[in-house]
Amino acid sequence: MHYLDFDFSDEDSGYKNHMKILSWGLASILLAGGVLVLWQLRKFSADERDSAEARRELLKGAALATPPSYDPRMVAELPEPARRLFNFAIAPGTPLKSVVEIKMAGELSLGTKQEPNYLPMRARQVLAAPHGFVWEIEAGKGLMRVSGSDGMLRDRSWTRFWLLRAVPVARVDGDSDHLRSSFGRLVAEAAFWSPAFLLPREGVVWTQVDKDTARASVTHGALAQSVDIHVDAAGQPLWASLPRWSNANPQKIYRVQPFGGELSDFRTVEGFRVPFRVDGGNFFGTPDYFPFYRARVLELRFS
Repeated sequence: MHYLDFDFSDEDSGYKNHMKILSWGLASILLAGGVLVLWQLRKFSADERDSAEARRELLKGAALATPPSYDPRMVAELPEPARRLFNFAIAPGTPLKSVVEIKMAGELSLGTKQEPNYLPMRARQVLAAPHGFVWEIEAGKGLMRVSGSDGMLRDRSWTRFWLLRAVPVARVDGDSDHLRSSFGRLVAEAAFWSPAFLLPREGVVWTQVDKDTARASVTHGALAQSVDIHVDAAGQPLWASLPRWSNANPQKIYRVQPFGGELSDFRTVEGFRVPFRVDGGNFFGTPDYFPFYRARVLELRFS
């Protein structure tokens, strides 16, 4: 009996070569991906070091200062709502420290008013008006973990956020529009977390808006920002609002638009009464407003 004898050696050799090429290609892709991830992780670490250095510099400036103590006579010439605000916020004899360290938790929205998609967040912040701030955040969970920082130090500012510490999702650095917007945030947050900063001095001018609202206009070098603070009969701030230079709009262009938020859960820390709950966002006071930022203070101290 004769059997047909087929020789598959050529086909087998071709198949092996084909698989070898595929294997090398896959290995190259994986290697390139690994190198990219490592490179991005190094950039994230560099961002963290830069933020930490800025934080230390802001705190170092506070350590060199010897502040005076609060006396209600300091605000005797201010509009009545402003006097009410300071006498609520600062106890007589309190050392007028203006650098604040804050640990917070809460929620952050990366969505819209219709679909806010809030992410849980934890953050720490150094606020040293008028020189700058550093806000370092971890938000989200699982594969939607976002880390990074917002900051300002003298004449530069930045936003640097990363997904899973490896994929950049927002990065702005050295932009004059961003610096102007960051100064707006600095002044707004100092208005309620660092009230000593807004006491009468060069670069701070107070005017009265209505019987319960006062406006602080702040200048620092080439930067300028006003903030309105609305108080109740006892002087407790209920909300703060400002015309902020921002591109948080559908057109993604920088322009002046309303920003602000509501303040509550006031507690006394080292002689200052400050809010432990802050809900804020863009277009404050308009139908488009929704609080994309909902912070609950866990710990706060003055330096």
